[in-house]
Amino acid sequence: MTVVLRNVAMLLVLVMTATACQSMTGRSTGTNIDDAGITAIVKSKLVADKAANLTRVDVDTNNGTVYLNGTVESPEQKSRAEQLAWQANGVRSVVNNLQVQKK
Repeated sequence: MTVVLRNVAMLLVLVMTATACQSMTGRSTGTNIDDAGITAIVKSKLVADKAANLTRVDVDTNNGTVYLNGTVESPEQKSRAEQLAWQANGVRSVVNNLQVQKK
């Protein structure tokens, strides 16, 4: 019974948070979830790409626009990160703010 009550309480908190988030940001819960999903997919693609070593790239998504921030070692890595970001479903645009690290 305690587990059921805890799960119900967590669900209520989630619903209240989602409602508050919409009223504060003007964005719907669905948009927030979509953006979080896109961010997760892009991050996983960057981490999985062993050849490019893109584990230090920060990814944020807002209304389907993916923002790539951080530093990379080469122009090729910068380009590869953008290519991978475009592969996620739901991406409307990519803003590549990655800086190539000077050696």
